[in-house]
Amino acid sequence: MSKRHDAIFDDVLKDLSAPAAADRGGARFLKRQNALSDSGEREEKVLRWVDPAACVMWSRHNRAYDLLTEENCRDLIDSLKAQGQQEFPAIVRRLPAGQGAEYEVICGARRHFAVSWLRANNYPQFRYLVEVRDLTDEEAFRLADIENRDRADLSDYERARDYLQALELYYGGKQKAMAARLEVSEAWLSRYLYLARLPQVVVEAWPQITEIKELHARSVRPLLHDAEDKVLAEAASIAVEQARARAGQGACVPVPKVLARLKTAAYGKRAEDTGAVEKTKHGMTVERRGKKIRLEFPATISETDLRAGLDAFLRGHFDG
Repeated sequence: MSKRHDAIFDDVLKDLSAPAAADRGGARFLKRQNALSDSGEREEKVLRWVDPAACVMWSRHNRAYDLLTEENCRDLIDSLKAQGQQEFPAIVRRLPAGQGAEYEVICGARRHFAVSWLRANNYPQFRYLVEVRDLTDEEAFRLADIENRDRADLSDYERARDYLQALELYYGGKQKAMAARLEVSEAWLSRYLYLARLPQVVVEAWPQITEIKELHARSVRPLLHDAEDKVLAEAASIAVEQARARAGQGACVPVPKVLARLKTAAYGKRAEDTGAVEKTKHGMTVERRGKKIRLEFPATISETDLRAGLDAFLRGHFDG
């Protein structure tokens, strides 16, 4: 969590005491006034210690709750046990009566899982600390994104899928408007949207969706552009192997091997093995793929070497 987020939550929790036994309403209200503006308007933040069973995940929560396990939440579980209580509140909305649950979780899926696990494993005294807010769906989406954007435990693919859904639901398909509301660049947002739009068979070729990175989508993009049918066929074959492995029949195909097999499917035997890769004396690499040529050079190359390398390539290509 970033320092900015820490400061926000520290302010929310200042002067709060630990949870006590349930009162007549089944939960203890914890309140603290918070100034909203210099105009004198004030809003009372309401925090409650509740049974996690009274909460359900928002249908558009950006974390795949079914992928949470004791193993991948172990750090949080151990932290809660050491502290004796939850330090930072989850953000929830109150649900209408008759919904089967009292609250809808906007931010705090891992905290919900960890507290639920503890209560089911000999720690019934743990309760779920929540802050109740009145939020529109678009506000809830932005709040969840702000909280989770710098968290390494939320996968790129989960985040990307959330962005793609939000693009149509809240921003009318306009990337520029969405990027402005999220305060990110259009190029950054575009890369995540491409990840979310990967063909499903390519997604299934990864061991788990949590292992698909935005960088992987950038690697796969030229392969799909150059040889889509071959790449999709190989992805389907890998996906079958991954499904068997998840069912306990053999080992998963690791991500580096997945990428290597997709590249081989697109371009055949590795260019290095056919002698089609040339390294120039100026630090550039020339890779020939059928009727296409790819030039690569290190980001640290000097302008002089880059110009000399390009001139040498052009002379050889057109004069040779």
